[in-house]
Amino acid sequence: MNNSDDPQSKPQHDATGHYFLIDEERFDYAEKRIEEKLDDYEGYDFSMRQVRALNIFFELSQELRGRDMFYAVSMMIPRVLFNLESSIYILEDEETFSLAGCSTGRCNMESIRTWDKEFTNRPVVSEDRLFIPIPCNPEYADLLPFEPPHNIIGSFQMWPCVDIPGHVQLFLEKYVNRIGFQLHHRIIRSRNREHIQFIKSMVQDIGHNVIVPNMYFKLYFNRLKRQIEELHVTTEKVLTMMAKCGEPDCIREGNQLARTAASIEAQYQEIYSHYETTSMFLETLLRRRHFEEGRYVLEKREVNLRTSVVEPQLELHRKRMEERGIQINLGMGGAPDQMIRLILDRGLISQVYSNFFSNAIKYTEEVTLPDGRFGKFLSYGWQVIKDYFATGLPGIKMWVASTGRPLDLKNPMDVFKPGFRADNVEREIGTGRGLYFVRQVVELHEGQVGYSHSDHSNEFYFILPFEQEKDLRENR
Repeated sequence: MNNSDDPQSKPQHDATGHYFLIDEERFDYAEKRIEEKLDDYEGYDFSMRQVRALNIFFELSQELRGRDMFYAVSMMIPRVLFNLESSIYILEDEETFSLAGCSTGRCNMESIRTWDKEFTNRPVVSEDRLFIPIPCNPEYADLLPFEPPHNIIGSFQMWPCVDIPGHVQLFLEKYVNRIGFQLHHRIIRSRNREHIQFIKSMVQDIGHNVIVPNMYFKLYFNRLKRQIEELHVTTEKVLTMMAKCGEPDCIREGNQLARTAASIEAQYQEIYSHYETTSMFLETLLRRRHFEEGRYVLEKREVNLRTSVVEPQLELHRKRMEERGIQINLGMGGAPDQMIRLILDRGLISQVYSNFFSNAIKYTEEVTLPDGRFGKFLSYGWQVIKDYFATGLPGIKMWVASTGRPLDLKNPMDVFKPGFRADNVEREIGTGRGLYFVRQVVELHEGQVGYSHSDHSNEFYFILPFEQEKDLRENR
């Protein structure tokens, strides 16, 4: 089974960007950092009161909620334990510090400050005051509302600090570092709550302003279809009348009317097919549960793979294939004749095929096949693989292959990484998100994705558990 959701199976990294692939590496690194921290604290030689100050700050910052209470705790610990008054300024944008509070209660300080000789990215002693910049966690700086200069999100001011010993200043800097990391995480949590609230509101707006109005288009299409049917009936009557007329002009005009009616119906069918697919994609991607749960949520049911998923997507892309001179060649390894029914999320898997066909159209190249034919060719197919996931648990491999040069990859899975674009894409527009989306959808189905190539073609495939309705009934 695919274990990509297992945290232990994924590479993880520390703030320096070092990646760990196995538990032993993580444990060794954690042990090393613990020993380094022990050495650091022995070098700091903090007093018992200073150590207690750090412990009290940690416990109260976890216990108390609210930004104002956090500021109060941060300022009162220096006051109660070390007789130091303090104030906190928070960086509101790249240039502006705003006064958040001071330990004296009534503040007689400037409410707004900017970067200057006191508000800088290093500790500064000015008269009897010590200014220590409040740092953020650089690893998560991109989650803040703006990129903080020098990774600084505020300034912590303390007084009286005349002739402050170096080891005391070191302790105060370490204390403010802890304030910074805790404050950073609180800002992120607050933004996340705002983000979630926005998403909840947006989901309701999507349902009201997008999904429901889109449903009315089907009503309009049905009305248009009835009018086209009436047009055909009228056309038949006109043709009969013109045939009786017998004049060449009558016959010519009648035939032109018939061609026009047929063309209108063909255009209608093409537009309606696109509407159906777009509506399915829209409703699939904008499901309420995706937003509520913060991930794609599957709605699986048994479908006919060929008629419900593959062929509708192929037909939608066929015109573009013809425009680019791409021929369907199932002789390269194509779809079997048997009907396949399996359980999947039709909307999401249809989008997987849409991505595969769209990429094939963009990047298919002319080649000479082993049978001597020259041109651009595409094939698609599927194959049931016995006991693929485990004994008694078959898989079904589905693929789209197209002719062209093999991709230059060190790792075939690189093509499924977000933002990846191969070396043959400079002439085509793209974001590098399509195959990453494919991988997400397939792994949600507990399947696997892959890429392979031969001398004349590139094949993109995915393998899903071959589930059918009867299997579910038997397991109940």
